Amino acid sequence: MSTITQNETKNPQVTAAEQSHLPQHYVSPHVNIFENNEGYVLEAELPGVAKTGLEIGVENNLLTIIGQREKNTLTAEPIYRELSTASYRRVFELDPAIDTEKIDARLEQGVLTVRLPKSDRAKPRKVQVGE
Repeated sequence: MSTITQNETKNPQVTAAEQSHLPQHYVSPHVNIFENNEGYVLEAELPGVAKTGLEIGVENNLLTIIGQREKNTLTAEPIYRELSTASYRRVFELDPAIDTEKIDARLEQGVLTVRLPKSDRAKPRKVQVGE
């Protein structure tokens, strides 16, 4: 069983009015998730997204990543396009052992790195045996 799972269901707390102004088409960014003694590290590829176009939220044990691509500044009409103009969106269900108050994120060269630390009570520790 995975401790961080993808959850693509609609958020019931987003009203229909709020959903109407959101883009209707999203692309799921590719991600890698790693685990170490301190917690988890999630890396997501978000080419074309600047820090100002990035939203990361944690609510009800769900991590939501939304990235709005920067608008094309060229005034020319495209004659061939391979890159999607859609925005990015992924939702993950978090392990309850993650300390959501200490989550941090960094965006560098189109790669988002989110650190998801485990709470101190969930980290492995050694127990010393008394004499």
